[in-house]
Amino acid sequence: MDRKNHDPMDKRNHDPANADANRDPITGEPGAHPVGTGIGAASAGAVGAAVGAVGGPVGSVIGAAIGSVVGGLVGKSAAEAVNPTVEDDYWRENYTSRPYAKSDHTYNDYHPAYRTGYEGYTRYRDRNTTFDQVEPDLRRDYETNYSNSRLRWDDARHATRDAWDRADRNTRYVGEDDYWRSNYTSRPYYSQGTTYETYQPAYQMGYDSYGRYSTSGRTFDQVEPELRRDYEQRHGGAGLAWDKAKYAVQDAWNRASNTVRRDR
Repeated sequence: MDRKNHDPMDKRNHDPANADANRDPITGEPGAHPVGTGIGAASAGAVGAAVGAVGGPVGSVIGAAIGSVVGGLVGKSAAEAVNPTVEDDYWRENYTSRPYAKSDHTYNDYHPAYRTGYEGYTRYRDRNTTFDQVEPDLRRDYETNYSNSRLRWDDARHATRDAWDRADRNTRYVGEDDYWRSNYTSRPYYSQGTTYETYQPAYQMGYDSYGRYSTSGRTFDQVEPELRRDYEQRHGGAGLAWDKAKYAVQDAWNRASNTVRRDR
């Protein structure tokens, strides 16, 4: 089957002005390391981005959402797998859908909790600790850095855990971008002369979407209509049409599924 071109990478996640510059989510300054941005700004009392996680008050993981960036290299630390700018965008758009979100609260109310979650993950997860094990540390960090926050810890902890869980989920996919960049030309749907940047949005949608839908028990075929809608909304004006992009999306979905099964 002939399956080919794809859209240049999602502008928000891959525009050099954002991703490559690695801008601070608060100040917009370029050159901020994913980890340094978080902890440094938190110490100054700034409200920043969250690597946000997907799990409600009980910490159930929904997975990495569309739009999250998981690039990086295999073997990098949890801290290096986190991009606070991307996570800030994600939670700003999605916090209202979370079960703990209150209608009379704004994103700014939850922002410190999300930030505590992703920064806490980058600080503590390399010790192979769980959220429950480090919750006292996270509470201390939150109450120290955000003492004026509208949310007390009993409410903030749900968003903090959400951020922690999502960061944990995302690190499972660290290295996927490198893998597909090295291997896309060997895939049966590859079209001669097509660049990796053309296929990349499809691959990213595949592994991100597996994380998003996997806990629902639905298969790729069952969620394909939703994936097509999301893909065409984001990339429909350029690059690969869905009838060609879907093969790369499914390829990345299947690889993510196999990776998770091996980890269990």
